[in-house]
Amino acid sequence: MKTRERGADCTETLFLICDSIITGFFSLCYLYQVFFIIYELFKRKKNRPQTEPAKLNKFGVIICARNEQSVIGGLIDSIKRQDYPNELIDVYVVADNCCDYTAKYSQASGATVIERNDPSLIGKGYALDFAFKKLKAKGIEHDAYLIFDADNLVDKDFIKEMNLKLNEGYKVLTSYRNSKNYGTNWITSGYSLSFIREATYLNKAREDLKLCCAISGTGFCVSREIIECQGGWIHHLLTEDIEFTVDNVIKGEKFGISEKSVLFDEQPVTFKSSWNQRLRWTKGFYQILGQYGGKLIKGIFKGSFPCYDFFITLFPASAYTIYNLIKCIIECVYGVIAFSKNLNPTTLIQNCIFPLVSCFGIMYLIFFAMGLVTMITEHKVIRATKAEKIRSVLTYPIFMITYCPIAVVALFKKVSWTPIPHTVKATIDDLENAKIQ
Repeated sequence: MKTRERGADCTETLFLICDSIITGFFSLCYLYQVFFIIYELFKRKKNRPQTEPAKLNKFGVIICARNEQSVIGGLIDSIKRQDYPNELIDVYVVADNCCDYTAKYSQASGATVIERNDPSLIGKGYALDFAFKKLKAKGIEHDAYLIFDADNLVDKDFIKEMNLKLNEGYKVLTSYRNSKNYGTNWITSGYSLSFIREATYLNKAREDLKLCCAISGTGFCVSREIIECQGGWIHHLLTEDIEFTVDNVIKGEKFGISEKSVLFDEQPVTFKSSWNQRLRWTKGFYQILGQYGGKLIKGIFKGSFPCYDFFITLFPASAYTIYNLIKCIIECVYGVIAFSKNLNPTTLIQNCIFPLVSCFGIMYLIFFAMGLVTMITEHKVIRATKAEKIRSVLTYPIFMITYCPIAVVALFKKVSWTPIPHTVKATIDDLENAKIQ
């Protein structure tokens, strides 16, 4: 009997040692992002001199839209009202497999419409490539291209600020991604806080440390040189934005951020829509890891920190999530077996309930700290009431923890692009005049 108990104790000790090693390893992998936060919190901010740019670049604005008649006009209007020479801005709407009045409304708002009908190739990457090839065939050239989704709105200085940063030598720039509907519910605020944190404590830190930023779906700028070098838009995985970033990181490019170019994005409102979208994102991460993981590892061994940064972005979070879920299941099974032998409630609490509470409690505290720091430093730009801001910090960890089942399902489920309905008809005036508390 004592031999059995000693064996059980040894197994439990070995399990604890392995768990500590694995947890420590993943913690070390992400330690640099803690440094990013500390660096941005305490670095000395330098104001960029407000001088006239040496060059006023000509921009082609490309908006990929599929059945977006309810929101497309607002975006085009906000672009037309830019504090930038209108003759240097051409707006193109790719009406991608539309069956509504997106094309008609876009044309009435002053955009040039490029209609695409190919239901066999679904995805934003295909729509972008179609647009670039159409423009090239017509001999239309721009110095750089701005890529938006139809539900976006941009502040009046968006293009002016992009132009200033473009003249600093960057070939690709991302923007500061804010939200049209931050305070609607815990889902919209969860998305919003994530994007704001990404802009401030990932991309801004990356630029300040001379690393490479990541473009995030929408509101980014790409130079003509990059598009010509690629031969159009060649990235067609489920997350074409991160694929584009990783491909260029491997090639040694460095993307920047125009933090004064503010974009307002509409976030999914329902959990079902959110689940489908984030499932696609996670599956896309797995696809990119499978296709580019080997090249990223080679880059790491050659001393490329950006390669390490994006390998960590793609891999360990999901891996550690899955590990924690497996660990919790094992501990629960062990706890149930132990309880069935002695029917002692304390055994069930110690071996089953406590590990679950401990695991998810730690995750909650980590995400809460991230959300709190972001809210404290960025609260002035968030269009929401004080109550909505407080609620968002409390619910942000819950939003992030819901990635756990998504990470597992994405491993096994076949995922394809599905449209997210956009219905928020706010104008840029509504957002700029909104009282910030």
